[in-house]
Amino acid sequence: MTAQDRIDLPGKYRLRIADYHLLDQAGVFKDFAKTELIHGEIVAVQAQYSPHSRVQTKLLAALSAACDRIGNPVEPWVELSVEIAPDTEVQPDIVVATELPAQGAMPVALVAIIVEVADSSIKADLGGKAQLYAAAGVAEYWVADVNAKVIHQLWAPEGGAFAQRREVAFGDRIGAMTVAGLVVLSVMTA
Repeated sequence: MTAQDRIDLPGKYRLRIADYHLLDQAGVFKDFAKTELIHGEIVAVQAQYSPHSRVQTKLLAALSAACDRIGNPVEPWVELSVEIAPDTEVQPDIVVATELPAQGAMPVALVAIIVEVADSSIKADLGGKAQLYAAAGVAEYWVADVNAKVIHQLWAPEGGAFAQRREVAFGDRIGAMTVAGLVVLSVMTA
């Protein structure tokens, strides 16, 4: 049962993306910096401050330059909603994808790499978010850890987890494992 159906029983009801969009259009989330719908539940996301924004901006620029160099049709997009399932729409920091849809959320099937920037959300980003993305078949997932100054690079999704992972220090070159030739020369040093 969804929020648009008649509710006359006590209990929990999971939302669909359509329900979530109706609530957003009605202004329900206007006092939140950002929200996501994960498995039918609305999740308020932490506010983003200067360290987060600095890393996100530099990483976006580095990914954009790397995509331009390889001539591959992938491009990075910032703050783009990604539809994973009828009850799950996430708001990653950066999405590297083959094309931008004409309207609405990015279908997960078009996603090459998802990037999250974490300062206070590292546990969730490497835990539940990683499981969610792996289960959805996202080929590669990066978590830029602001505090540890590393990028956690995960790939090869299998059974709800990523089978492969490594850490790359800020300032070092990082090559995508799933997009041929995509190498970010230097993310940042601070």
